[in-house]
Amino acid sequence: MEKNINTKTIQTSNTKSSIFWLIGVFVITICLLLFCQLYFGDTVNNNTTFYQNTSVNGIDISGLTKEEANSLLTANLVENKNKINITLKHENKEWTLNGEDFEIIGNFNDSLNNVINVGRDGNIFQKKSFENKIKKEGLIVNVPYQDLLGGIEFKINDIIEEIEKQPSAPYVTFNPNSETMFSVNNLTKGYIVDRDLLDQKINLAIQDQDYSIIEIPTKEIIPENSLEEFVQNISLRSSFTTNYSKSTSNRKTNIKLALKSFNGLIVEPGQEISFNNQTGPRTSSNGYKNANIIFDGSYVSGVGGGVCQASTTLYNALILSDIEILQVTHHSLPASYVPLSFDSMVSDGYADLIFKNNLETPIFIKTICTDDEITVEIYGQPFEDGLKIETRAELVKILPHEGDSIISDTTQKYLNQVIYKGEYYRLKYPQEGYESKGYIQYIKDGIVIEEKLIRHDHYRPQKGIIIEGTCDPEEGMIIPSNNIKIIPPQIVTDKTIENAKKKWKIID
Repeated sequence: MEKNINTKTIQTSNTKSSIFWLIGVFVITICLLLFCQLYFGDTVNNNTTFYQNTSVNGIDISGLTKEEANSLLTANLVENKNKINITLKHENKEWTLNGEDFEIIGNFNDSLNNVINVGRDGNIFQKKSFENKIKKEGLIVNVPYQDLLGGIEFKINDIIEEIEKQPSAPYVTFNPNSETMFSVNNLTKGYIVDRDLLDQKINLAIQDQDYSIIEIPTKEIIPENSLEEFVQNISLRSSFTTNYSKSTSNRKTNIKLALKSFNGLIVEPGQEISFNNQTGPRTSSNGYKNANIIFDGSYVSGVGGGVCQASTTLYNALILSDIEILQVTHHSLPASYVPLSFDSMVSDGYADLIFKNNLETPIFIKTICTDDEITVEIYGQPFEDGLKIETRAELVKILPHEGDSIISDTTQKYLNQVIYKGEYYRLKYPQEGYESKGYIQYIKDGIVIEEKLIRHDHYRPQKGIIIEGTCDPEEGMIIPSNNIKIIPPQIVTDKTIENAKKKWKIID
Protein backbone atom coordinates (compact mmCIF):
# COMPACT_ATOMS: atom_id res chain seq x y z
CA MET A 1 0.00 0.00 0.00
CA GLU A 2 2.83 2.40 0.74
CA LYS A 3 4.44 1.67 -2.57
CA ASN A 4 1.38 2.79 -4.55
CA ILE A 5 1.22 6.11 -2.76
CA ASN A 6 4.78 6.99 -3.77
CA THR A 7 4.09 6.17 -7.38
CA LYS A 8 1.13 8.57 -7.50
CA THR A 9 3.22 11.27 -5.89
CA ILE A 10 5.86 10.98 -8.55
CA GLN A 11 3.29 11.10 -11.35
CA THR A 12 1.71 14.23 -9.91
CA SER A 13 5.09 15.89 -9.64
CA ASN A 14 5.94 15.11 -13.27
CA THR A 15 2.65 16.48 -14.46
CA LYS A 16 3.19 19.75 -12.64
CA SER A 17 6.68 20.08 -14.08
CA SER A 18 5.35 19.66 -17.60
CA ILE A 19 2.75 22.32 -17.06
CA PHE A 20 5.30 24.78 -15.67
CA TRP A 21 7.60 23.99 -18.58
CA LEU A 22 4.89 24.70 -21.14
CA ILE A 23 3.94 27.93 -19.41
CA GLY A 24 7.58 29.03 -19.45
CA VAL A 25 7.97 28.31 -23.15
CA PHE A 26 4.77 30.26 -23.88
CA VAL A 27 5.88 33.26 -21.85
CA ILE A 28 9.31 33.29 -23.49
CA THR A 29 7.74 33.11 -26.95
CA ILE A 30 5.41 36.02 -26.19
CA CYS A 31 8.31 38.04 -24.83
CA LEU A 32 10.39 37.31 -27.92
CA LEU A 33 7.53 38.37 -30.16
CA LEU A 34 7.04 41.57 -28.18
CA PHE A 35 10.78 42.21 -28.22
CA CYS A 36 10.93 41.80 -32.00
CA GLN A 37 7.91 44.05 -32.40
CA LEU A 38 9.39 46.71 -30.17
CA TYR A 39 12.87 46.74 -31.62
CA PHE A 40 12.41 45.65 -35.18
CA GLY A 41 9.10 47.27 -35.99
CA ASP A 42 5.90 45.89 -37.36
CA THR A 43 6.81 43.57 -40.21
CA VAL A 44 3.22 42.63 -40.88
CA ASN A 45 2.00 46.10 -41.92
CA ASN A 46 2.84 46.61 -45.61
CA ASN A 47 2.26 50.45 -45.62
CA THR A 48 -0.04 50.28 -48.65
CA THR A 49 -2.77 52.68 -47.50
CA PHE A 50 -2.85 56.20 -46.08
CA TYR A 51 -3.63 57.02 -42.48
CA GLN A 52 -7.10 58.18 -41.57
CA ASN A 53 -7.62 61.97 -41.70
CA THR A 54 -4.99 62.46 -44.46
CA SER A 55 -5.68 64.99 -47.24
CA VAL A 56 -3.81 66.36 -50.28
CA ASN A 57 -4.81 69.76 -51.65
CA GLY A 58 -7.95 69.58 -49.52
CA ILE A 59 -9.02 66.16 -50.86
CA ASP A 60 -9.42 63.30 -48.34
CA ILE A 61 -7.32 60.23 -49.27
CA SER A 62 -7.73 58.32 -46.00
CA GLY A 63 -7.43 54.54 -46.43
CA LEU A 64 -6.59 54.78 -50.13
CA THR A 65 -3.62 53.21 -51.84
CA LYS A 66 -1.17 55.42 -53.73
CA GLU A 67 -2.71 54.40 -57.05
CA GLU A 68 -6.20 55.17 -55.84
CA ALA A 69 -5.13 58.53 -54.37
CA ASN A 70 -3.30 59.49 -57.55
CA SER A 71 -6.35 58.69 -59.68
CA LEU A 72 -8.63 60.69 -57.36
CA LEU A 73 -6.34 63.74 -57.32
CA THR A 74 -5.79 63.68 -61.08
CA ALA A 75 -9.53 63.40 -61.77
CA ASN A 76 -10.19 66.35 -59.48
CA LEU A 77 -7.52 68.42 -61.25
CA VAL A 78 -8.98 67.60 -64.69
CA GLU A 79 -12.45 68.52 -63.50
CA ASN A 80 -11.45 71.86 -61.97
CA LYS A 81 -8.53 73.03 -64.16
CA ASN A 82 -10.61 75.18 -66.48
CA LYS A 83 -12.28 76.84 -63.49
CA ILE A 84 -8.95 78.36 -62.41
CA ASN A 85 -9.08 82.12 -62.95
CA ILE A 86 -6.53 83.94 -60.80
CA THR A 87 -5.95 87.70 -61.08
CA LEU A 88 -2.59 89.04 -59.89
CA LYS A 89 -2.32 92.75 -59.22
CA HIS A 90 0.53 95.16 -58.59
CA GLU A 91 -0.12 98.87 -58.28
CA ASN A 92 -2.33 99.76 -61.29
CA LYS A 93 -1.54 96.70 -63.39
CA GLU A 94 -3.24 93.29 -63.46
CA TRP A 95 -2.44 89.88 -64.96
CA THR A 96 -4.79 86.88 -65.32
CA LEU A 97 -3.91 83.20 -64.95
CA ASN A 98 -6.53 81.07 -66.71
CA GLY A 99 -6.45 77.30 -66.22
CA GLU A 100 -7.34 76.85 -69.90
CA ASP A 101 -3.98 78.33 -70.87
CA PHE A 102 -1.94 75.65 -69.13
CA GLU A 103 -1.37 71.92 -69.54
CA ILE A 104 -2.03 69.34 -66.85
CA ILE A 105 1.07 67.88 -65.25
CA GLY A 106 -0.47 66.35 -62.15
CA ASN A 107 2.79 65.22 -60.65
CA PHE A 108 1.40 63.78 -57.39
CA ASN A 109 3.69 60.75 -57.11
CA ASP A 110 6.54 62.39 -55.19
CA SER A 111 4.19 63.94 -52.66
CA LEU A 112 2.18 60.71 -52.25
CA ASN A 113 5.34 58.67 -51.70
CA ASN A 114 6.46 61.06 -48.98
CA VAL A 115 3.04 61.11 -47.32
CA ILE A 116 2.49 57.34 -47.22
CA ASN A 117 5.89 56.77 -45.59
CA VAL A 118 5.34 59.32 -42.84
CA GLY A 119 5.33 57.70 -39.38
CA ARG A 120 5.97 54.18 -40.67
CA ASP A 121 9.35 53.82 -38.98
CA GLY A 122 9.81 52.73 -35.35
CA ASN A 123 8.18 50.17 -33.10
CA ILE A 124 4.51 49.34 -32.79
CA PHE A 125 3.97 51.75 -29.92
CA GLN A 126 5.60 54.65 -31.82
CA LYS A 127 3.52 53.89 -34.89
CA LYS A 128 0.32 53.65 -32.88
CA SER A 129 1.09 56.94 -31.19
CA PHE A 130 1.68 58.67 -34.55
CA GLU A 131 -1.49 57.15 -36.04
CA ASN A 132 -3.55 58.46 -33.13
CA LYS A 133 -1.99 61.90 -33.55
CA ILE A 134 -2.93 61.95 -37.26
CA LYS A 135 -6.51 60.93 -36.48
CA LYS A 136 -6.73 63.81 -34.04
CA GLU A 137 -4.82 66.57 -35.82
CA GLY A 138 -4.90 65.43 -39.45
CA LEU A 139 -2.13 65.15 -42.02
CA ILE A 140 -2.49 67.95 -44.59
CA VAL A 141 -0.31 68.07 -47.67
CA ASN A 142 -0.30 70.63 -50.49
CA VAL A 143 1.17 69.87 -53.91
CA PRO A 144 2.52 73.16 -55.34
CA TYR A 145 0.92 74.61 -58.45
CA GLN A 146 4.20 74.16 -60.34
CA ASP A 147 3.61 70.39 -60.17
CA LEU A 148 -0.01 70.70 -61.29
CA LEU A 149 -0.01 72.99 -64.34
CA GLY A 150 2.61 73.14 -67.06
CA GLY A 151 3.66 76.64 -68.12
CA ILE A 152 2.17 78.54 -65.20
CA GLU A 153 5.56 79.01 -63.53
CA PHE A 154 7.02 80.63 -66.67
CA LYS A 155 4.04 82.99 -66.84
CA ILE A 156 4.51 84.03 -63.21
CA ASN A 157 8.26 84.47 -63.71
CA ASP A 158 7.55 86.85 -66.61
CA ILE A 159 5.17 88.85 -64.42
CA ILE A 160 7.73 89.06 -61.63
CA GLU A 161 10.46 90.17 -64.02
CA GLU A 162 8.16 92.88 -65.30
CA ILE A 163 7.44 94.43 -61.93
CA GLU A 164 10.66 93.96 -59.95
CA LYS A 165 12.84 97.04 -59.79
CA GLN A 166 16.42 97.23 -58.65
CA PRO A 167 17.45 100.27 -56.60
CA SER A 168 19.70 102.83 -58.23
CA ALA A 169 23.28 102.46 -57.09
CA PRO A 170 24.47 105.43 -55.07
CA TYR A 171 27.11 107.56 -56.74
CA VAL A 172 29.13 110.62 -55.94
CA THR A 173 28.45 113.87 -57.79
CA PHE A 174 31.64 115.88 -58.39
CA ASN A 175 31.32 119.58 -59.14
CA PRO A 176 34.92 120.88 -59.08
CA ASN A 177 33.91 124.50 -59.61
CA SER A 178 31.33 124.48 -56.81
CA GLU A 179 31.93 125.40 -53.20
CA THR A 180 30.51 122.00 -52.25
CA MET A 181 32.44 119.82 -54.64
CA PHE A 182 31.17 116.42 -53.48
CA SER A 183 27.66 115.17 -52.82
CA VAL A 184 25.72 111.89 -52.97
CA ASN A 185 22.84 111.48 -55.41
CA ASN A 186 19.32 110.78 -54.15
CA LEU A 187 18.87 107.03 -53.83
CA THR A 188 15.99 105.32 -55.61
CA LYS A 189 14.52 102.42 -53.65
CA GLY A 190 13.73 99.17 -55.38
CA TYR A 191 11.59 96.17 -54.60
CA ILE A 192 11.46 92.44 -55.25
CA VAL A 193 8.54 90.03 -55.16
CA ASP A 194 8.12 87.92 -52.03
CA ARG A 195 8.02 84.72 -54.05
CA ASP A 196 7.35 82.37 -51.11
CA LEU A 197 4.33 84.35 -49.97
CA LEU A 198 3.02 84.70 -53.54
CA ASP A 199 3.29 80.93 -54.06
CA GLN A 200 1.37 80.32 -50.84
CA LYS A 201 -1.45 82.61 -51.99
CA ILE A 202 -1.68 80.99 -55.43
CA ASN A 203 -1.66 77.46 -53.96
CA LEU A 204 -4.38 78.39 -51.47
CA ALA A 205 -6.51 80.01 -54.21
CA ILE A 206 -6.34 76.87 -56.37
CA GLN A 207 -7.06 74.57 -53.42
CA ASP A 208 -10.03 76.59 -52.11
CA GLN A 209 -11.16 77.66 -55.60
CA ASP A 210 -11.20 81.21 -54.26
CA TYR A 211 -10.30 83.36 -57.23
CA SER A 212 -10.44 86.83 -55.74
CA ILE A 213 -7.70 89.29 -56.74
CA ILE A 214 -4.27 88.53 -55.30
CA GLU A 215 -2.08 91.52 -54.52
CA ILE A 216 1.47 90.56 -55.42
CA PRO A 217 3.50 90.87 -52.21
CA THR A 218 6.79 92.78 -52.54
CA LYS A 219 9.78 93.54 -50.34
CA GLU A 220 11.48 96.93 -50.41
CA ILE A 221 15.24 96.86 -50.98
CA ILE A 222 17.67 99.66 -50.33
CA PRO A 223 21.34 99.71 -51.42
CA GLU A 224 23.42 98.38 -48.59
CA ASN A 225 26.37 100.73 -49.05
CA SER A 226 25.96 104.38 -48.23
CA LEU A 227 28.47 106.85 -49.65
CA GLU A 228 27.83 109.54 -47.09
CA GLU A 229 30.75 108.47 -44.94
CA PHE A 230 32.98 108.09 -48.00
CA VAL A 231 32.17 111.62 -49.19
CA GLN A 232 32.90 113.01 -45.76
CA ASN A 233 36.36 111.42 -45.88
CA ILE A 234 37.34 112.60 -49.38
CA SER A 235 40.47 114.67 -49.05
CA LEU A 236 43.07 116.41 -51.19
CA ARG A 237 45.71 113.77 -51.93
CA SER A 238 48.00 115.97 -53.99
CA SER A 239 48.36 119.27 -55.81
CA PHE A 240 50.93 120.37 -58.38
CA THR A 241 51.42 123.78 -60.01
CA THR A 242 53.52 125.05 -62.92
CA ASN A 243 54.01 128.59 -64.16
CA TYR A 244 53.19 129.72 -67.68
CA SER A 245 53.10 133.47 -67.17
CA LYS A 246 55.61 134.09 -70.01
CA SER A 247 53.69 131.94 -72.53
CA THR A 248 51.93 133.38 -75.56
CA SER A 249 48.16 133.67 -75.52
CA ASN A 250 47.91 130.82 -78.03
CA ARG A 251 49.99 128.55 -75.84
CA LYS A 252 47.89 129.41 -72.79
CA THR A 253 44.71 128.68 -74.75
CA ASN A 254 46.00 125.22 -75.67
CA ILE A 255 46.96 124.39 -72.09
CA LYS A 256 43.64 125.54 -70.68
CA LEU A 257 41.71 123.61 -73.32
CA ALA A 258 43.59 120.38 -72.59
CA LEU A 259 43.16 120.67 -68.82
CA LYS A 260 39.46 121.49 -69.20
CA SER A 261 38.87 117.93 -70.43
CA PHE A 262 40.17 116.63 -67.08
CA ASN A 263 38.36 119.07 -64.80
CA GLY A 264 35.66 117.12 -62.95
CA LEU A 265 36.90 113.72 -64.15
CA ILE A 266 36.07 110.77 -61.87
CA VAL A 267 38.37 107.77 -62.31
CA GLU A 268 36.95 104.55 -60.90
CA PRO A 269 39.13 101.87 -59.24
CA GLY A 270 41.03 99.93 -61.90
CA GLN A 271 40.08 102.38 -64.66
CA GLU A 272 42.78 103.46 -67.12
CA ILE A 273 42.89 106.95 -68.62
CA SER A 274 44.78 108.07 -71.72
CA PHE A 275 45.65 111.77 -71.97
CA ASN A 276 45.33 111.69 -75.76
CA ASN A 277 41.95 109.95 -75.66
CA GLN A 278 40.64 112.27 -72.97
CA THR A 279 41.55 115.47 -74.80
CA GLY A 280 40.65 114.15 -78.24
CA PRO A 281 42.45 115.25 -81.43
CA ARG A 282 44.32 118.46 -80.80
CA THR A 283 43.32 120.20 -84.01
CA SER A 284 42.32 123.72 -84.99
CA SER A 285 38.75 122.49 -85.50
CA ASN A 286 38.72 121.51 -81.82
CA GLY A 287 39.91 124.94 -80.74
CA TYR A 288 43.67 124.41 -80.53
CA LYS A 289 46.00 127.10 -81.83
CA ASN A 290 49.54 127.35 -83.22
CA ALA A 291 52.32 127.60 -80.65
CA ASN A 292 55.86 126.31 -80.21
CA ILE A 293 56.40 122.60 -79.73
CA ILE A 294 59.60 120.62 -79.24
CA PHE A 295 60.37 118.57 -82.33
CA ASP A 296 63.62 116.65 -82.77
CA GLY A 297 65.50 118.84 -80.34
CA SER A 298 64.21 122.15 -81.69
CA TYR A 299 61.29 124.46 -81.06
CA VAL A 300 58.97 124.67 -84.04
CA SER A 301 55.46 126.02 -84.49
CA GLY A 302 52.61 123.49 -84.42
CA VAL A 303 48.92 123.19 -83.61
CA GLY A 304 48.45 122.42 -79.94
CA GLY A 305 51.83 123.69 -78.79
CA GLY A 306 52.11 123.86 -75.00
CA VAL A 307 49.84 120.91 -74.24
CA CYS A 308 52.86 119.06 -72.85
CA GLN A 309 52.87 121.47 -69.91
CA ALA A 310 49.31 120.37 -69.18
CA SER A 311 50.26 116.68 -69.29
CA THR A 312 53.38 117.32 -67.21
CA THR A 313 51.42 119.15 -64.50
CA LEU A 314 48.86 116.32 -64.41
CA TYR A 315 51.65 113.71 -64.32
CA ASN A 316 53.30 115.24 -61.26
CA ALA A 317 49.98 115.55 -59.42
CA LEU A 318 49.31 111.87 -60.14
CA ILE A 319 52.64 110.56 -58.86
CA LEU A 320 52.35 112.73 -55.74
CA SER A 321 48.95 111.06 -55.21
CA ASP A 322 50.57 107.61 -55.60
CA ILE A 323 48.55 106.80 -58.72
CA GLU A 324 50.01 104.15 -61.03
CA ILE A 325 51.58 105.47 -64.24
CA LEU A 326 51.39 103.01 -67.13
CA GLN A 327 53.06 105.13 -69.83
CA VAL A 328 55.09 108.35 -69.81
CA THR A 329 57.66 109.77 -72.24
CA HIS A 330 60.29 112.46 -71.69
CA HIS A 331 61.00 115.28 -74.15
CA SER A 332 64.09 115.44 -76.28
CA LEU A 333 64.83 118.71 -74.45
CA PRO A 334 64.23 119.18 -70.70
CA ALA A 335 61.11 121.14 -69.81
CA SER A 336 61.98 124.33 -67.96
CA TYR A 337 58.95 124.21 -65.68
CA VAL A 338 59.78 120.93 -63.87
CA PRO A 339 62.92 119.15 -62.62
CA LEU A 340 64.72 116.64 -64.81
CA SER A 341 62.90 113.29 -65.21
CA PHE A 342 59.54 114.74 -64.24
CA ASP A 343 58.26 115.96 -67.62
CA SER A 344 55.63 114.20 -69.72
CA MET A 345 55.54 114.62 -73.47
CA VAL A 346 52.34 113.88 -75.39
CA SER A 347 51.86 113.70 -79.12
CA ASP A 348 49.05 112.25 -81.22
CA GLY A 349 50.05 108.78 -82.37
CA TYR A 350 53.54 109.05 -80.85
CA ALA A 351 53.58 109.63 -77.10
CA ASP A 352 50.91 109.47 -74.43
CA LEU A 353 50.42 109.76 -70.69
CA ILE A 354 48.42 106.78 -69.45
CA PHE A 355 47.56 106.17 -65.80
CA LYS A 356 45.46 103.74 -63.80
CA ASN A 357 43.56 104.25 -60.58
CA ASN A 358 45.20 101.61 -58.38
CA LEU A 359 43.22 102.64 -55.29
CA GLU A 360 40.16 100.87 -53.91
CA THR A 361 38.01 103.99 -54.28
CA PRO A 362 37.53 106.60 -57.04
CA ILE A 363 39.82 109.58 -57.54
CA PHE A 364 38.59 113.02 -58.55
CA ILE A 365 40.57 115.45 -60.71
CA LYS A 366 40.26 119.22 -60.51
CA THR A 367 42.18 121.65 -62.72
CA ILE A 368 42.70 125.36 -62.12
CA CYS A 369 44.01 127.83 -64.71
CA THR A 370 44.88 131.45 -63.89
CA ASP A 371 46.75 133.94 -66.06
CA ASP A 372 50.08 132.91 -64.53
CA GLU A 373 49.75 129.34 -63.22
CA ILE A 374 48.06 126.02 -63.83
CA THR A 375 47.26 123.59 -61.04
CA VAL A 376 46.04 120.00 -60.94
CA GLU A 377 44.50 118.65 -57.74
CA ILE A 378 43.77 114.97 -57.03
CA TYR A 379 41.10 114.10 -54.46
CA GLY A 380 40.24 110.71 -53.00
CA GLN A 381 40.66 108.54 -49.94
CA PRO A 382 43.11 110.16 -47.53
CA PHE A 383 46.63 108.96 -46.91
CA GLU A 384 47.25 107.37 -43.56
CA ASP A 385 48.02 109.86 -40.83
CA GLY A 386 51.47 111.41 -41.08
CA LEU A 387 52.21 110.04 -44.58
CA LYS A 388 53.02 112.17 -47.60
CA ILE A 389 54.80 111.76 -50.94
CA GLU A 390 57.54 113.91 -52.40
CA THR A 391 59.72 113.67 -55.52
CA ARG A 392 63.47 113.85 -55.93
CA ALA A 393 65.49 114.40 -59.11
CA GLU A 394 69.04 113.13 -59.47
CA LEU A 395 71.56 114.41 -62.02
CA VAL A 396 73.56 111.34 -62.98
CA LYS A 397 75.85 113.16 -65.39
CA ILE A 398 76.03 115.91 -67.97
CA LEU A 399 76.17 114.87 -71.60
CA PRO A 400 78.42 117.56 -73.19
CA HIS A 401 77.35 119.28 -76.37
CA GLU A 402 79.54 119.36 -79.50
CA GLY A 403 79.54 123.11 -79.95
CA ASP A 404 78.35 124.99 -83.01
CA SER A 405 77.78 123.71 -86.49
CA ILE A 406 78.10 126.29 -89.32
CA ILE A 407 75.63 125.71 -92.15
CA SER A 408 75.64 127.57 -95.46
CA ASP A 409 72.33 129.13 -96.46
CA THR A 410 72.21 127.33 -99.78
CA THR A 411 68.42 127.56 -99.93
CA GLN A 412 68.67 131.31 -99.24
CA LYS A 413 66.03 130.90 -96.56
CA TYR A 414 67.74 133.45 -94.36
CA LEU A 415 68.55 136.17 -96.96
CA ASN A 416 67.06 138.76 -94.64
CA GLN A 417 69.73 137.82 -92.09
CA VAL A 418 72.85 136.85 -94.07
CA ILE A 419 73.97 137.20 -97.71
CA TYR A 420 77.73 136.97 -97.96
CA LYS A 421 80.24 134.47 -96.78
CA GLY A 422 81.57 135.55 -93.41
CA GLU A 423 78.16 136.83 -92.35
CA TYR A 424 76.71 134.76 -89.55
CA TYR A 425 73.30 134.35 -87.99
CA ARG A 426 72.77 132.22 -84.91
CA LEU A 427 69.78 129.99 -85.34
CA LYS A 428 70.26 127.92 -82.20
CA TYR A 429 72.59 127.74 -79.22
CA PRO A 430 74.18 124.44 -78.31
CA GLN A 431 72.70 122.76 -75.27
CA GLU A 432 74.18 120.25 -72.93
CA GLY A 433 72.31 117.00 -72.36
CA TYR A 434 71.63 115.09 -69.17
CA GLU A 435 71.33 111.65 -67.78
CA SER A 436 68.91 111.87 -64.86
CA LYS A 437 66.78 109.80 -62.53
CA GLY A 438 63.47 110.51 -60.84
CA TYR A 439 62.39 109.15 -57.48
CA ILE A 440 59.31 109.29 -55.31
CA GLN A 441 59.74 109.31 -51.56
CA TYR A 442 57.30 108.07 -48.95
CA ILE A 443 57.68 110.22 -45.87
CA LYS A 444 56.11 109.30 -42.53
CA ASP A 445 56.20 111.87 -39.77
CA GLY A 446 59.08 113.67 -41.49
CA ILE A 447 61.20 110.55 -42.06
CA VAL A 448 61.78 108.96 -45.48
CA ILE A 449 60.59 105.38 -45.01
CA GLU A 450 60.87 104.35 -48.67
CA GLU A 451 62.27 105.71 -51.91
CA LYS A 452 61.42 104.28 -55.33
CA LEU A 453 63.11 104.89 -58.67
CA ILE A 454 60.42 105.69 -61.24
CA ARG A 455 62.41 107.25 -64.12
CA HIS A 456 65.84 106.99 -65.78
CA ASP A 457 66.10 109.40 -68.71
CA HIS A 458 68.59 110.69 -71.24
CA TYR A 459 68.11 114.17 -72.69
CA ARG A 460 70.49 114.21 -75.62
CA PRO A 461 72.80 117.21 -76.15
CA GLN A 462 72.05 119.59 -79.01
CA LYS A 463 74.48 121.19 -81.43
CA GLY A 464 74.39 124.93 -81.95
CA ILE A 465 73.45 126.05 -85.45
CA ILE A 466 74.97 129.09 -87.16
CA ILE A 467 73.80 130.14 -90.61
CA GLU A 468 76.39 131.63 -93.02
CA GLY A 469 75.71 133.49 -96.25
CA THR A 470 76.72 131.92 -99.54
CA CYS A 471 77.63 134.86 -101.79
CA ASP A 472 81.25 135.92 -102.34
CA PRO A 473 81.84 139.54 -101.30
CA GLU A 474 82.43 141.96 -104.16
CA GLU A 475 85.95 143.24 -104.64
CA GLY A 476 86.83 145.77 -101.98
CA MET A 477 83.72 144.98 -99.88
CA ILE A 478 84.32 144.75 -96.20
CA ILE A 479 82.03 142.41 -94.32
CA PRO A 480 80.81 144.14 -91.17
CA SER A 481 81.87 142.40 -87.99
CA ASN A 482 79.17 140.73 -85.91
CA ASN A 483 78.90 139.50 -82.38
CA ILE A 484 78.43 135.86 -83.27
CA LYS A 485 80.93 133.77 -81.36
CA ILE A 486 81.60 130.22 -82.45
CA ILE A 487 81.07 128.00 -79.41
CA PRO A 488 83.48 125.04 -79.18
CA PRO A 489 82.58 121.56 -77.88
CA GLN A 490 81.73 121.59 -74.20
CA ILE A 491 84.13 120.48 -71.50
CA VAL A 492 82.37 119.38 -68.34
CA THR A 493 83.83 120.77 -65.13
CA ASP A 494 82.75 120.85 -61.52
CA LYS A 495 81.45 124.36 -62.19
CA THR A 496 79.37 123.03 -65.09
CA ILE A 497 77.80 120.40 -62.85
CA GLU A 498 77.17 122.94 -60.11
CA ASN A 499 75.44 125.30 -62.55
CA ALA A 500 73.30 122.47 -63.94
CA LYS A 501 72.12 121.45 -60.46
CA LYS A 502 71.29 125.04 -59.65
CA LYS A 503 69.40 125.47 -62.92
CA TRP A 504 67.30 122.38 -62.37
CA LYS A 505 66.97 122.86 -58.59
CA ILE A 506 68.58 119.53 -57.82
CA ILE A 507 69.57 118.99 -54.20
CA ASP A 508 71.94 116.14 -53.39
